[in-house]
Amino acid sequence: MAQLVRRWLYSAVAVAAVAASIVFEAGRVNATPAGGANKPSTGQAAAGTRTPATNANHASAATETYAAPLAPLRFGARGPGIRSIQQRLNQLGYYAGPADGQYGGDLREAVWAFKEVQGLPMNARSNSVITTAFRQALVHPRQPVTKFAGGGADRIEVNLGIQVLVLYRHDKPHLILHISSGGGYYFCASSSNCGYAVTPDGSYTASSYIPGTITVALGQMENPIFYIGTVYAIHGGEPVPWYPDSHGCVRIYSDVVKWFHNEVTIGSTRIYVFGKAPYRPKLASAS
Repeated sequence: MAQLVRRWLYSAVAVAAVAASIVFEAGRVNATPAGGANKPSTGQAAAGTRTPATNANHASAATETYAAPLAPLRFGARGPGIRSIQQRLNQLGYYAGPADGQYGGDLREAVWAFKEVQGLPMNARSNSVITTAFRQALVHPRQPVTKFAGGGADRIEVNLGIQVLVLYRHDKPHLILHISSGGGYYFCASSSNCGYAVTPDGSYTASSYIPGTITVALGQMENPIFYIGTVYAIHGGEPVPWYPDSHGCVRIYSDVVKWFHNEVTIGSTRIYVFGKAPYRPKLASAS
């Protein structure tokens, strides 16, 4: 069955394979150094996009004194309490978007990532609520657990078990993102091509990058960074719910994917995928 799905997937993205080889031969996308807040992105990012407004020294930031808001906050809220949360999460390496005091999609993805790293509950009812436990964890946060400390000072670790991607710079967490990986559900692309939506674990290298949005048999990929041929990629272009939902790729949020490729060196950056995804039923809406 696995071989059947693999053959179908490879044929389904034949067009992407050609495009990837053209881009790969045309040039490399090099990583940009960590810098100040909202540093303009370079390379092939869309005009007007920004790199993450995060503090490069997250280890020291985690120990700084921080006074969290006193009341619970929910998606759609506005005000100085939201701005404080945005600033703190960006400081810790969780991309929460600009600190504009509005609880929107960027902050929600950062809230999910922070909850996942801190081991806080994730469920359809309260996953986006900035709870008392969440605010307490902001004061003394735990760092992501690394499984590949010797895997390169600049690397990506994708933890399927908690649905988090961590990009390391100089062997320290530089960027921490919520992801949505393979949903584990059974699907059929045709009567003869069926299988389970699974993200393979293992050790890989970022092999090619395609700017823009491409259409493949299973949907759309925005700015995909491929790491297993031209089949599995880190990409945007599709919803990133709080639970595993993809056909096998690693989805990241649309605002992040506009500049994420600037943080990766094609042909060099190592990508480690590990853990077992907490599969949930495929739902119509759970965010």
